[in-house]
Amino acid sequence: MTTLANGLRVITEAMPHVRSVSVGIWIGSGSRRESAEQNGLSHFIEHMLFKGTGKRSAEDIARSVDSIGGNLDAFTAKELVCYNTKVLDEHLSLAFDVLADLVLHPMFREEDIEKEKGVILEELKMEADSPDYLVHEIFSSNFWKDHPLGKPILGTRETVKKYDRAMVQSFYSSIYAPVNMLITAAGNLAHDRMVALVRQHFEEVAPGEPLGADPVPGTHARIALRNKKALEQVHMCLGVPSYPLPHEERFACYVMNTLLGGGMSSRLFQNIRERQGLAYAVFSELNPYRDTGCLSIYAGTSIESAPKVVQSILKEFRQLKEQAVNDEELRRAKDHLKGSLMLSLESTGSRMSNLARQEMYFSRFFTLDELVESIELVTAADVQRIAQTFFDPKQIALTVLGNLENFKIGREDLAC
Repeated sequence: MTTLANGLRVITEAMPHVRSVSVGIWIGSGSRRESAEQNGLSHFIEHMLFKGTGKRSAEDIARSVDSIGGNLDAFTAKELVCYNTKVLDEHLSLAFDVLADLVLHPMFREEDIEKEKGVILEELKMEADSPDYLVHEIFSSNFWKDHPLGKPILGTRETVKKYDRAMVQSFYSSIYAPVNMLITAAGNLAHDRMVALVRQHFEEVAPGEPLGADPVPGTHARIALRNKKALEQVHMCLGVPSYPLPHEERFACYVMNTLLGGGMSSRLFQNIRERQGLAYAVFSELNPYRDTGCLSIYAGTSIESAPKVVQSILKEFRQLKEQAVNDEELRRAKDHLKGSLMLSLESTGSRMSNLARQEMYFSRFFTLDELVESIELVTAADVQRIAQTFFDPKQIALTVLGNLENFKIGREDLAC
């Protein structure tokens, strides 16, 4: 790791056995930094950065990396934005030149802003047509009520329509500064050469102001029933609070999530899909953030089976609270977790992302051996303690979306 005078950090990991290099420019704040009027602006700016710079048109940007067989991509999350490229090692300087240019020199032309607003409005319609996406959005907006974490990353029709050049430029200038940026690279590369490339483009950029602390969000155990007549299935999302990403108990949370609904051998999959045949899709997921977290379960089922699915989920909660997991099941969950972790770190892209997330959340690097050891240290008692902490009927939030007609469910039905 090297830190430039203006605060920009550069972290690399050499993987001499591969021929590719993945590079990411990371912005240390995502949609949770937005005010109500700015909702969706981080994602909108991510789109706008591909619309052209002083020396490249949108087509030039797309063609430059495409023509050498590489990838150029970006994504916006709740707590970060990433612009990344993956190319053959011999094309690193060209690809990084394109990446740095689009991040540092966007034009934000009025006509491009108007056109892109139309694109995002279509993206919003597309997502609204996807019920599993929609149920998660409704769930989040209730679970993190009155906090930007509960707002959609894409924004809403109302907020997107109000964006203008001054608003875009002002938000970009306050966020896209070296003190709030990080560059990571992994693959067949030399650290010094990567630092030299970064200096060439970023050394003269003013450091900018560090961002202040965010308000910590509270969670809300709301029950939301949303009627959508056109749907064949009922989609549900049931969730409870969980620990933040940097918490020392995070590995026990991951083990519990794996046991509960993290794969085909998980309790939810085996019970709800295999034994009872009530759902095609059922899984649990952990969404930890800097200062809070959520464990949620998703299932798609028929209106007739919906109450039974809810009861089956709550039964699994109850069992995890009342009975310690046996050795064989605990071993299976740990091996699943370790295997998926190791397999996920076999590409240069995932290694590059791993460097960034570790620096952003922990300000240090954990080796694969350390991560594996931390998973191994989780005990059945740890899993049971976490279940007892969070699987509390008063903390359970539930969102149900579908053609609900006379469907009703209340707090008394969420005992576990």
